[in-house]
Amino acid sequence: MINGINHITFAVKDLQVSINFYSKLLGLKLVAYWDKGAYLMAGNIWIALNVDKKTISKPSPDYTHIAFNVISTEYSKLVKRLKKANVKTFKDNTSEGDSFYFLDPDGHKLELHYNTIEDRLKWAKENDWSSFVIK
Repeated sequence: MINGINHITFAVKDLQVSINFYSKLLGLKLVAYWDKGAYLMAGNIWIALNVDKKTISKPSPDYTHIAFNVISTEYSKLVKRLKKANVKTFKDNTSEGDSFYFLDPDGHKLELHYNTIEDRLKWAKENDWSSFVIK
């Protein structure tokens, strides 16, 4: 039985650019690196960066993305930092809670979000999503 996420791996073209993006801009903790990769921590989730010559540095056309959790008091500061760094965005927020949708240097779709699943379920119930079933 699956009991959580072990790690998330991103294929990258330029390791140093990606390390700087994830550690210095987003604030993930760099724990190890080598010539073809790096390990960082996003809270208790392990993020792996692996250099891959096949990396396609443009976003997928679908909605698939990874959402990073931030505490509400840090959300605005981090969004301002990302905007100041001219990160590209891929979507405006249309759902409950504050979200900022952006791309990493290799076009991976990312999101900053601070609400919980409980917040989302409460919002869905209050907004009468007719096809939404809460188990």
